[in-house]
Amino acid sequence: MTAGLARFSINQMTVKQLPLPELVDACRELGVPGVGLWREPVQAYGVEATAKLVRDAGLTVTTLCRGGFLTATDAGERAAALADNRRAVDEAAALGTDTLVLVSGGLPAGSKDLHGARERIADALAELGPYAEDHGVRLAIEPLHPMFASDRCVVSTLAQALDLAERFPAHQVGVTVDTYHIWWDDTAPAQIARAGAQGRIHTFQLADWITPLPEGVLNGRGQIGDGAVDMREWKGYVDAAGYTGAIEVELFNDTLWARDGRALLAETAARFAEHAG
Repeated sequence: MTAGLARFSINQMTVKQLPLPELVDACRELGVPGVGLWREPVQAYGVEATAKLVRDAGLTVTTLCRGGFLTATDAGERAAALADNRRAVDEAAALGTDTLVLVSGGLPAGSKDLHGARERIADALAELGPYAEDHGVRLAIEPLHPMFASDRCVVSTLAQALDLAERFPAHQVGVTVDTYHIWWDDTAPAQIARAGAQGRIHTFQLADWITPLPEGVLNGRGQIGDGAVDMREWKGYVDAAGYTGAIEVELFNDTLWARDGRALLAETAARFAEHAG
């Protein structure tokens, strides 16, 4: 294994231009030990086929993205969301990962009730947590930057994520720590310690904050080392909290996606070794 990459995992979205077989081949060539997968490309390739592909390559699937979107008020929509999340748990188990990342969902159309939306997430977790446990999978609530609260995720801080997670056993529900979403929050280091003390840091993801933000804000994550976030500082917080697992680099960026995928993966691995390895 290449020096400095022992904990490195490449999130599939970072190099989404690479088809799964090419991604797996490039990981093997570069000595990348882990990969975080996304449901849509996995479903397109086939869940069982993907599981065999990564297993035969000796890769560890560190997470599956994503479940969630649990804030609907309509009974039919809620039932459909719960069913889809059970399928996501099944897929995670089939792929051999113990962590399903949850993006909780935004406000339903016409609603301004953040508290009610968060309570509906808790109601859903009460159903999904035991199901996930039965399949050897943990649910990892990911707080997203507050700019996404209305349409994508009403959970904006680690404190809010932990307030939800702590209603359930740690082996059922924990959190995702993602530098892109929390680097601005001066309470986050204390919340990382809080999560670590309970064994609730289920995954740790890196992405940088670059300015000016690209026009498509959702795809504005910068390559690590290019922006405002001190990756080694945040890694220090997570390490001090007792987290010893894989560290994913998860980037959404149209400029990066336009590049050669293998070259981007090699660059990302080098940046990881420099800034977090």
